[in-house]
Amino acid sequence: MTIINEGEPRPVDEEGITSITVGKSQGRLILERFLRNWVAMASLGIFLAVIILSVTSIGAFGIPGWWKYRYTDLATPLNGGAPTLSLIPTWLGGEGIHLGEHPFGQTLIGIDYFSMTMRGVQNSLIVMFIIGALVAVIGTVVGAVAGYYRGWVESVLMRFTDLVIVIPVIVLGAVVGKIASEHFKGLGVLGLSLVLGLFLWTGLARLVRGEFLTLREREYVDAARVSGARDARIMFRHILPNAVGVVIVATTLIMAAAILLETGLSYLGFGIRSPDVSLGLIISQNQTAFGTRPYLFLWPGVFIVIIALTVNFIGDGLRDAFDPRQRKFVASRMKEWDSK
Repeated sequence: MTIINEGEPRPVDEEGITSITVGKSQGRLILERFLRNWVAMASLGIFLAVIILSVTSIGAFGIPGWWKYRYTDLATPLNGGAPTLSLIPTWLGGEGIHLGEHPFGQTLIGIDYFSMTMRGVQNSLIVMFIIGALVAVIGTVVGAVAGYYRGWVESVLMRFTDLVIVIPVIVLGAVVGKIASEHFKGLGVLGLSLVLGLFLWTGLARLVRGEFLTLREREYVDAARVSGARDARIMFRHILPNAVGVVIVATTLIMAAAILLETGLSYLGFGIRSPDVSLGLIISQNQTAFGTRPYLFLWPGVFIVIIALTVNFIGDGLRDAFDPRQRKFVASRMKEWDSK
């Protein structure tokens, strides 16, 4: 049997085309494994739907959306501010399927709650993506340099990483948020993202360092050194592509934790502050109305759970795609336990 790569000419003998197994690239195999994971694919679809809904409804970056109300517009509350959303068809005794004027309801001063929730989703997603980018860059660089050079370079970088680890991020965010609220107008979306991103990279740095300690001893790294390649090229062109799975999976899981951390800080009043909106801030502002208007907690809570769960499931799917042996090992162990 002959194994060839895609795009190469296939060998032909006198009787015709011989038996051929077409080789696939590592990226193609990872993509196919991820596409076969229906939980991860469903989570990815839901996550993209949330992003599209939040961006197209109220607009973004100065581009208006299709929803007619803004999160800053004041109006007279309709129907006591109760939601007008109806999802029960008339043949089941409901009011039919319609959004109404204010599907998520209104606040006491008449602000449309749907537009507020979508604005909160946008800010939470922005914080999550900025944190993910910072964590990926800082954690990868620190871990790669420490794992490749070792010696005193590794000692200095890892001791600095240990120092950052012992600092409670939520306490640090609360202190910085308090100072910013007293001297400025709060941290804002960008400020909160930078503060959290500069202190959440430590776990990724440790993982990347461990991968580089293993990969730096491979034959292709020795061949690159002999050919005269510089250290930076060896690290980021030869070793890093083989460790990219760890970077992607760890960054995805950190992003899921980041949105919960941002929600907690905003709920405590140390994150995004009024007049801007975040999901945690919405819940904090309406916590006294839990018994009388529970819908003020329902929709922000639903979107927090949806975003956090879908990002976690996407991260799990990426982990299984990059390292299918782990999933097979878990399945075999479960079969052994069931037989006992």
